[in-house]
Amino acid sequence: MIEPLIVEINTKRSAYEIFSIFSKEKEMIFFDSSLEHERLSQYSFIAFNPFLTMKYKEGSCVINDQPYICNIFDELNKTIKKYSFINNTNFPFIGGGMGYFSYDLVREMERLPNLSEEIINIPTSYFNFYDTVIIYDHKQRKVFVSALGIQQDKEQSVLDIKNKILNKVSNSTIEKDLAKKVVFNSRFTRESYIETVEKVRQFIKSGDVYITNLTHTFTTKIDQAPLSIYEKLRTINPAPFSAFMQLDGFNILSSSPERFLKITNGHVETRPIKGTRPRGKTVEEDERNKEALILSEKDKSELLMIVDLERNDLSKVCKPHTVKVEGLFELETYATVYHLAATIKGRLDESYTAIDCIKACFPGGSITGTPKIRSMEIIEELEPTQRSIYTGCIGYLGFDGNADMNIVIRTIVEKDGQVYIGVGGGVTWESDCLEEYQETLDKASALFASINQK
Repeated sequence: MIEPLIVEINTKRSAYEIFSIFSKEKEMIFFDSSLEHERLSQYSFIAFNPFLTMKYKEGSCVINDQPYICNIFDELNKTIKKYSFINNTNFPFIGGGMGYFSYDLVREMERLPNLSEEIINIPTSYFNFYDTVIIYDHKQRKVFVSALGIQQDKEQSVLDIKNKILNKVSNSTIEKDLAKKVVFNSRFTRESYIETVEKVRQFIKSGDVYITNLTHTFTTKIDQAPLSIYEKLRTINPAPFSAFMQLDGFNILSSSPERFLKITNGHVETRPIKGTRPRGKTVEEDERNKEALILSEKDKSELLMIVDLERNDLSKVCKPHTVKVEGLFELETYATVYHLAATIKGRLDESYTAIDCIKACFPGGSITGTPKIRSMEIIEELEPTQRSIYTGCIGYLGFDGNADMNIVIRTIVEKDGQVYIGVGGGVTWESDCLEEYQETLDKASALFASINQK
């Protein structure tokens, strides 16, 4: 039976300073609550040197470099069960898997047409399993190390990390004045995106869907280190569900504001976002944009439709009559945009695991549409490129049965010096086609700035 060891490290270093000390370690992952929020982002987590790596694509798992034919959800459930333990601490995550599910995993879950082009070749799912995690408590400004002793002696693991935190120098990674300004390109032109929004509206008019999320992907070549870009991104656009993932052959830089699913001791929470306005350049413009979002019937209608979808998805795995909407039309403020959000909670049925819950609700309704399957069919027909990790989810799967996953938006994927930035928005009958295109640029502005800012 695994007995976790939790040790506090007496240091005044921030979560990012600690991360920078370990930023060159193998398979390093940083779940970064860069926008501190008492309810949404109390903890950040840092882990590296996993004892098990599980990559998945098209029915094949590669586990520690050994290929297997598998079902990824079954394989993850099996791994969590193998190393399961009871978490008697107040920390939501002290060991387990950290990784992602790509949006394109849905192609193996539902019968969808396969019409769009894959433009980045990475695993459809990628999870690293760690038995040692650095925990930063933003509320208490305290640092802890948890060790499970699976890979090596618990006391030695903690001592090694403690010595580095206390003694190693942490440095900024921003490459000042080295970045060359780049131009971002999408398969959609401004005109073709607007035309495609109108096609979605016609699907709505004909009764196929009520709302569908339309996205596109910007790409460009960079001459900066991904870590340097991420340091700027988390400063320009801090978010509660941010992440930096340094994986085998590619990097993921996320500043997501949206939670997909949180499962803690059987309590489930999802928090869809719908409705966006840019921050104003003046105090007066900022206030006008905020009020416009609060009063927008179109945006509130979007959110209500997605709330209904998410309630239905949660009801598949939650106990009867436990799924409740506990927050609706909540205004969220970020550095570059305003959003409307809702909070939906339920109680997981004992016959289901956290991974079962993720599978039942995947992908999130806020980035597909309703009805979900018909929306995804339309997405496949209209979007020229596959989404890859964009609009999938990033997070942890704890050996204690808990999980917390974001929705992958406001995210950069880097591979071989090429970056990929997905952006989009929900289209309804009330949508203005030009405004929908502009909304994608508003959402991408912080990501573009993190690459072009010197």
